Amino acid sequence: MIAMQEELNQFERIEVWELVPRPSNQSVIGTRWVFRNKINENGIIVRNKARLVAQGFNQEEMIDYEETFAPVARLEVIRMLLAFACFKDFVLYQMDVKSAFLNDFINEEVYVEQPPGFQSFNFPNHVFKLKKALYGLKQAPRAWYERLSKFLLKKGFKMGKFDTTLFTKTKENDMLLVQIYVDDIIFGATNVSLCEEFSKCMHSDFEMSMMGELNFFLGLQIKQLKEGTFIDQAKYIRDLLKRFDMEEAKTMKTPMSSSIKFDKDEKCKSINSIMYRGMISSLLYLTASRPDIMYSVCLCARFQSCPKESHLSAVKLILRYLKGTMDIGLWYPKGDNFELIRFSDADFVGCKVERKSTSGTCHFLGHTLVSWHSKKQNLVALSMAEAEYITAGLCCTQILWMKQTLSDFNLFFEHVPIKCDNTSAINISKNPLQHSKTKHIEIRHHFLRDHAQKGDITLEVVSTKDQLADIFTKPLSEG
Repeated sequence: MIAMQEELNQFERIEVWELVPRPSNQSVIGTRWVFRNKINENGIIVRNKARLVAQGFNQEEMIDYEETFAPVARLEVIRMLLAFACFKDFVLYQMDVKSAFLNDFINEEVYVEQPPGFQSFNFPNHVFKLKKALYGLKQAPRAWYERLSKFLLKKGFKMGKFDTTLFTKTKENDMLLVQIYVDDIIFGATNVSLCEEFSKCMHSDFEMSMMGELNFFLGLQIKQLKEGTFIDQAKYIRDLLKRFDMEEAKTMKTPMSSSIKFDKDEKCKSINSIMYRGMISSLLYLTASRPDIMYSVCLCARFQSCPKESHLSAVKLILRYLKGTMDIGLWYPKGDNFELIRFSDADFVGCKVERKSTSGTCHFLGHTLVSWHSKKQNLVALSMAEAEYITAGLCCTQILWMKQTLSDFNLFFEHVPIKCDNTSAINISKNPLQHSKTKHIEIRHHFLRDHAQKGDITLEVVSTKDQLADIFTKPLSEG
């Protein structure tokens, strides 16, 4: 009850709405209470929250709302920011805006019902006309982003040219970076005084609920140490094992057997697909800090439409592996090396169902792994060289995006190397002539060759034993 009253008191304080007679020609959206305990990385309750939300599913497009899109930072960008902080040797901080969406003015005329349990005694049939956005409204995220971005631009920040959730501000030779993820804000600067100025600036217009060193963000546990930064999801793994009743399971040394042959297994018994999809989606989020399970999870994810017992057994093996490797994560050491390096690899017709190959890439900034992926190719490759060439093309697209994003950090790269262990694929990227062995490769994949000729990227040979992207194309043995 206290938390609910605090929420309504805040509504009155920042003038979210006004009580008006019920309109006869306008739809009224219902409201409901949502209760949640805010927990830190140690599982301790730090705050009891009660939030009044609008039942936005009743809204009609072009009547109650128009545009709803709001940009959100990609996890790769968060990891790149963490790597950049290690490179420049500064600390990242975090702040949380209290009831962020309530700060945003809306253009549409929207009416909501009075909060359950808090109806006006004198005007029980009246409704509230919204002046500002309410949680649950479809346009609320966009309204908040527009309010915050305009505020930061007014204060002298520059919006990222390629990542519009990144804002930067320079003062002499120092730089302040602000990364937005809805109502969570990460910021850091090469000079601590800039962080203090930014904190005061935000407190002047918004109510901030917390500020301190970044240590827990979107399920990622982040430890900023003198030697570097460590990122893991140990708490998330413990919750995952408890959720799927795997706390007492025996541990495994690898997430998947290197001899496994995955197919539809139509003779095997079917299982609950909803449960299976829930396990897959949970594991996919875990790959944000665990590249070692990326291939295994993505392989199991291919059978979500009709999962069998054999597929479920494979997923449980991954969970058993996680139980024994709970504290493994990403280590970002501090150092002067911040070169952009990529590894590209592929298997050949590894998918036993569609006979398609699997692409695997990983991307480093110096010694920090910031991006990786494992993906089944869209077409059937007719040779190993073609499979590797297609993968290198996918790697090139990610390089171009990262180069553009890093330019917002005032970092510029040329001739970015792609480490590939297939000399035929490298030769195809250098040879503009079509011949019988390459003419079947689709034109859209040859943009790799164009960027190689422009000097944006360079393909370099790496031995198979030094090919770091190998873990994203096949299950590896214990040794």
